[in-house]
Amino acid sequence: MPTNSAASVTSRASPSDSSAKSGSAPPIYVDLDGTLIHSDMLWESFASALRSAPLRLLGALAGLLLGKGRAVFKASVAKLGPVDASTLPYRGELLDWLVQRRQQGARIILATASDRSIAQDVAAQVGIFDEVLASDGQRNLKGMAKLVAIHESAAEGEFDYCGNGSEDLPIFAAARQAIVVAAPSTVAARASASGNADLRFSATRSGRIRMWIRALRPHQWAKNLLVLVPLITSFHFNHPGDIAAALVAMLAMSLAASSGYLVNDLLDMQADRLHPRKRERPFAAGELGVAHGFMAAALLCAAALLIAGAVSPSLAGWVLFYLFATVTYSLFIKRLAVFDVVTLAGLYTLRIAAGGSAIGVEVSFWLFAFSAFVFFSLALVKRCGELVQVRERGEQTASGRGYNEADLATLRPLGIGASCASVLVLALYVQLPEVSERYATPEFLWGALVAMLIWLSRLWIDTGRGLMDDDPLVYALRNVISRWLLAAVGIFFVLAFAIGR
Repeated sequence: MPTNSAASVTSRASPSDSSAKSGSAPPIYVDLDGTLIHSDMLWESFASALRSAPLRLLGALAGLLLGKGRAVFKASVAKLGPVDASTLPYRGELLDWLVQRRQQGARIILATASDRSIAQDVAAQVGIFDEVLASDGQRNLKGMAKLVAIHESAAEGEFDYCGNGSEDLPIFAAARQAIVVAAPSTVAARASASGNADLRFSATRSGRIRMWIRALRPHQWAKNLLVLVPLITSFHFNHPGDIAAALVAMLAMSLAASSGYLVNDLLDMQADRLHPRKRERPFAAGELGVAHGFMAAALLCAAALLIAGAVSPSLAGWVLFYLFATVTYSLFIKRLAVFDVVTLAGLYTLRIAAGGSAIGVEVSFWLFAFSAFVFFSLALVKRCGELVQVRERGEQTASGRGYNEADLATLRPLGIGASCASVLVLALYVQLPEVSERYATPEFLWGALVAMLIWLSRLWIDTGRGLMDDDPLVYALRNVISRWLLAAVGIFFVLAFAIGR
């Protein structure tokens, strides 16, 4: 497991150690990206800039395309998207080894292609580096350019080098000893061919598939069962084409949702590293590369749109709108109190609209009204659950959110009121004359109403008790009592439709 803070390292070594001032051991030059840390600082800064200054980031990208150079681009992105060096996923075993070598008299130099401002922050945080070599806005210190800088710095002539990428191969070849750190197997093999490779840190991390599954959050796909609601409420059970279209629409929404989860986690990496549970997320912990995360999000987005387009252009439009809304939510809305829960409720309701579009059924006003209130309530359940945990940890504010612990007094009654409103909408719907035409025994619908009222009430009780640690719909599907209550709602609707025909 990567070390998420360098605090423990700074307590073991400091630049004033007398043993590090001089020695016969050759200096050790240490790469940053993928070596000292599990992540890549350019992409870390890119994600931070995308969250804090997306429009100015577009200007920096335009400058790169116009030929201003990668060094200028790195300097611009580092300025736009500062990263807290204390929260980075450092490679603890390498740091321990470097501390030992420094205590034995070796000079330790950070040599990175990252911008100098980032490198200096990291060096100050870790506290073991005697010198910093980094890109400076004019020279991109990567590959041969880094080797030239190392030769200029290494007055002794010989040096050791810690790196992990194919661009480090010329430096490995020139070094007295090449310390290969978590490099791809092809890079490790080429480095070892020169006969000077130390592969003690070269073992690749296992469980990559498991990490991708965690990042994609397939358990959250349960929310996309909402796509099937129009199919169920329209009683199109004997239309195989509609059933197939609804299932394909659910797949498209699931892929789109996973794309949104990836983008959200990439933008929230720094906030997640300060959270006791979210810091274990794959991108925050450095288990998955940030660049790979953005590429996977783009591929999932494209796949979702292609699959939706195969069903109907209108479904593709709903999926595109969902993707736009989720990115906008991650970039801006999630930090705005109340606006965030309204948006979440809208994203839930949008799934129902997409399901209706997939099978060509118009969603009724009553279903939209019920959905708006119940999902607004569930979104508030999620926020209140987070604030209850904030209170239990003795904190005042929720990291990355627009709320503080005192807002519980307002949000809880607001959410309970929305729950009651959703049940009231369902009660008014049961009394409509056309309900008697659609259902053989509409009296059974009152049983569904009571089960819904109990379910929502229990959600709020569990939230107040600090048991709501996940999305409320996912929690409801995991909780035994909630599953039975939701099943009861469905059974009562089936009885109302079937009994008496």
